[in-house]
Amino acid sequence: MIKPFATTGIGSMPHRNAEEACRLILKTFDIPFWPQLPGISFKEFMIPQFSEGLPCFKTDPEKQSFWIEKKPSDELERFYESCTDNSRIAISEDYARGLHTFVSLCRNSRFPLLKGHITGPLTFTLGLKDDTGRLIYFDEEFREICLMLLKAKIRWQMDMLRTSADRVIIFVDEPILSALGSSSYLGVSAEESLRLLREVTATIKAGGGIPGIHCCGNADWQFVAKSGAEIINFDAYEYAETLALYPDDFRGVLEAGGYLAWGIVPTSDAINSADTVAVRERFDKGFSALSRVIPESLLKERIMLTPSCGTGSRSVEETVKIFQLLMRLKEELA
Repeated sequence: MIKPFATTGIGSMPHRNAEEACRLILKTFDIPFWPQLPGISFKEFMIPQFSEGLPCFKTDPEKQSFWIEKKPSDELERFYESCTDNSRIAISEDYARGLHTFVSLCRNSRFPLLKGHITGPLTFTLGLKDDTGRLIYFDEEFREICLMLLKAKIRWQMDMLRTSADRVIIFVDEPILSALGSSSYLGVSAEESLRLLREVTATIKAGGGIPGIHCCGNADWQFVAKSGAEIINFDAYEYAETLALYPDDFRGVLEAGGYLAWGIVPTSDAINSADTVAVRERFDKGFSALSRVIPESLLKERIMLTPSCGTGSRSVEETVKIFQLLMRLKEELA
């Protein structure tokens, strides 16, 4: 289904013009994706972007803050009445200018694959607090409400993208995975965390989609491999060799038909000095490490290429450079 060395990207981009961002994506990537544009609005930040419909959710755009305000109201009752296992909760244009512009531009075309994304349930609930300062993850009821909401957003998003695509990929963006296990997140259950992730990836599969997971740090890769994701996107520029410590887990993912999406072009300050030679050297080093424990033919058959993370924190010029380096690498490898 996915050709070796196919390229796609992670969501965020620095553009303030949604059409400009979408057209850059459509002319660059094998698997186009809709852009998240936090430069346009605070509402396009990772958590607010998928918050519409979440009961008791409050924001202060001036302070760029958000929280759950647990005061007596009928919001919870209305949510439970309206949100079911088949619910679809829209992401409005006010919260995702890039998504709506992307869908409009794709309307008269047909693609084998299009990619969307959702903030993962762990990043969502560990990045959101109530009005007492308690992380929502530790509130059992609201943790489940957040999961229900994200699953409904996935179903709606897949319906939108499916109008122009034979298949839809949805990446579950979980940057928080690189911090789990630290003192800041003591008490976070590995078993419960895995349940949340698996419910999300199962929702994508149930809708006929391909679930992926994106983690831009050095995560617990055994945990990631068990998430149910069929595409594992990792920062290959910095951490490719760490995956070689878990050969059985990743060989199992690939042999089951999954893919490793190599985030091989840096989106950190390293992009300032990176060039085609440096990116190729990093790729060769990481590929050599993995091919010592996983058959080289299998790695090449089940490989995708991406930037290491979104480019929302970079400039437009840096974003273009990142995309160009990725395209040049693909030309050398494919």
